[in-house]
Amino acid sequence: KLSEAQKGAHIPYRDSKLTRLLQESLGGNSGTIMLAAISPADNNFDETLSTLKYANRAKSIQNSVVKNEDVNERMIRELKQEIEA
Repeated sequence: KLSEAQKGAHIPYRDSKLTRLLQESLGGNSGTIMLAAISPADNNFDETLSTLKYANRAKSIQNSVVKNEDVNERMIRELKQEIEA
């Protein structure tokens, strides 16, 4: 099961148009929130199940977000912190 995947294990992207559209957001240098809209109606059971499976796989994707920061701004911030310390 994906929910029991070991830390650092590779989770392949689902082969779908939605995943390809969201690929940069799901695996890029960003924090992403996903909202899965489901229906309690019987006639939407298959689509609801598919949405829940996709959401479960998407929540398993872990990114290490790195703040994009200008070198000069970082140096100024570090020097300010050094002065304040």
